[in-house]
Amino acid sequence: MDYIDLFRHLKNIECYDEDEVRIDENTVLKNFDFESKHRSILPGGTGNNDDYECMPGSEHDYEPDIIQQMLNKKDAEITENIHFRYHMIMPERDDKSKDVLFMFHGFNEKYWNKYLPWAKYIADKTGKSVLLFPIAFHMNRAPAVWSNTREMYSISQQRKQRHPDVICSSLSNVAISTRLHNKPQRFIWSGLQTYYDVIQLMEIIRSGNHPAISADAHIDIFSYSIGSFLAEILMMTNQNGYFSESRFVSFCGGAVFNRLSPVTKFILDSEANVSLYSYLVEHIESHMKRDKVLNHYLGGTYPEGVNFRAMLDYKVFTKKREKIFRNMSNRIYAVTLKQDTVVPAYEVINTLQGINRDIPIRIDILDFPYKHTHEDPFPALDKIKDQVTEQFKRTFDLICDFLE
Repeated sequence: MDYIDLFRHLKNIECYDEDEVRIDENTVLKNFDFESKHRSILPGGTGNNDDYECMPGSEHDYEPDIIQQMLNKKDAEITENIHFRYHMIMPERDDKSKDVLFMFHGFNEKYWNKYLPWAKYIADKTGKSVLLFPIAFHMNRAPAVWSNTREMYSISQQRKQRHPDVICSSLSNVAISTRLHNKPQRFIWSGLQTYYDVIQLMEIIRSGNHPAISADAHIDIFSYSIGSFLAEILMMTNQNGYFSESRFVSFCGGAVFNRLSPVTKFILDSEANVSLYSYLVEHIESHMKRDKVLNHYLGGTYPEGVNFRAMLDYKVFTKKREKIFRNMSNRIYAVTLKQDTVVPAYEVINTLQGINRDIPIRIDILDFPYKHTHEDPFPALDKIKDQVTEQFKRTFDLICDFLE
């Protein structure tokens, strides 16, 4: 089966409703329930006060209107983000998997479509079960209205009226752009919630209470784009030694946040990007001085908070970051694309191999002979299907060889 046929087949059978969906004679897709125990970290949660949520006097406050009503409700009250299901593609013969790969997706993703062929190929070639875990407020952890074309059109029109110079505003990114422009600290809190959710999942596994994963299962990580930010923090922190033996593959990701260029119609618009950069990079220390909750998590008490900060800015905690990467360099592999403008290959090299390029992390830079983008490296187009299939297999054969 070529890549495009596999893509279409998996797209047609994917669902969250069934507990198990057969993919082929050897492989099944299973769905598992998850309830995040970490809603208190979110704006509006029990761990944060009203002043923190409302940010009185903020330059990003909006008057009550359709944007507020639809997109800016208290994050801790968005039930889809707390109670959700996640996929796992696994060999049908396995009762409990002993070899599992966590797969983390990119920014502003709503569907697993493009990742399912990746997961299936890895599962077939390595024998691993692939667990596709959604980042907070992405995939099925976001309200369906955020993907509703009609509803997003109204918000998009208002956004363009308010910000006539905005670049790359689209129906696809208007929900996440508006939310992050309005409250850029959401990037931190949703990121930390996801981090703690993954640790919660690891605790379930190691306690022997996961229905399809053995308590002593070996865990590896595959990540794409911003998912690599999450994966790097997990690997760097290595809470409870959960990832001491894990291998980590980054695809189109791996650079620190302030070396990314995420302004595209599929990721973020320019106004949201400026707001994020201002908050997370230029003024993060000032915000930490004013915000006790922020300082509590990022100020040094929690290793994951320190590592989060180390991955925000290339010049912050550089020696610490590079020392950690050096110590686990034989367990990290990055695949980048020569034509990627969102996460440029040279910035991945700057981050993972360090200032002096002396950290021995393997990084391959690939180039494809057809038109492609960071967001869509393997276009499902019939006219180039043979080329896409060839490059898809080339890419994931490299990845699978490292994981094996």
